[in-house]
Amino acid sequence: MTTAEREAIEAFRRDVAEPSMTKLVIVDFWAEWCGPCKALSPILEKVAADYADKGVLLAKIDVDKNQFIAAQFQVKSIPTVYAMFQSQLVADLSQARTETQLRTMLDQILRQLPIEAGEPGAPTEEELAPLFDMAEEILASGDGERALSIFDQIGEMVPAHPMVAAGRARALLALDRAGEAEIALADLPDEVSKSPEVERARAAVALVRDAKPVEDISGLAAHAAANPEDMGSRFELAGGQMAANDRDAAADTLLAMIADDKDWNEGAARQRLLTLFEAVGLEDPWVSAQRRRLSAILFG
Repeated sequence: MTTAEREAIEAFRRDVAEPSMTKLVIVDFWAEWCGPCKALSPILEKVAADYADKGVLLAKIDVDKNQFIAAQFQVKSIPTVYAMFQSQLVADLSQARTETQLRTMLDQILRQLPIEAGEPGAPTEEELAPLFDMAEEILASGDGERALSIFDQIGEMVPAHPMVAAGRARALLALDRAGEAEIALADLPDEVSKSPEVERARAAVALVRDAKPVEDISGLAAHAAANPEDMGSRFELAGGQMAANDRDAAADTLLAMIADDKDWNEGAARQRLLTLFEAVGLEDPWVSAQRRRLSAILFG
């Protein structure tokens, strides 16, 4: 056996045989001069990426550079595409030339084999939970800088996790870096952007952007109490109360405004109250209690 053949075997063991012990490895035999290979390659790469969380990997073998490996698999024409599991050839995917055909065949295989889902070495949700808990505890304690550092470290392991994006944004808000927090929540993948964690963080950013601190909040409160028809002052007061982290007072002010005129300024008071609910967290007991108060006003 030549040195080149030994190196080819070692590469095959590393890139195909070992991963196949727990994953389904798609082995694509191709060559630079092969037109059909070039047409099929983007399809294989896209489907493999889409199925990565189901335990599917793609390994490409250039037959010109790996003639010994190609001979062992009796590759007579290319593209030839096999599926391997536990170092055994389990399916010939060569006839799947469209994305739909390939997905159909993979779905059939995955139903029959004990494939280990997830990226190799990727931490599980159970493993991530204590890290997220620690970051949240530190953020709640007021140490936004340290919390941001921990969320960044978690992000290196799971960059597309919604709790990373949301946590980073809330940590940046704690550091008075609202602009950066807004940027952190922009251009996220749909499945991340629509997650409850990110929606909550986005609501928190909206509150910081829209709820302005009031220098003389007691004076504004006295004015609003004496002039209930001045809805603009009451709305400003609610913003100041939220900026001061007095959510109880802010909710009282907004609920009273809704009771007096729910349609004022196109329902601005109700919208701000709902944003406050989203920022606190829709599952929070405090939000549930305030929702009951809102329902009693709207439907009582």
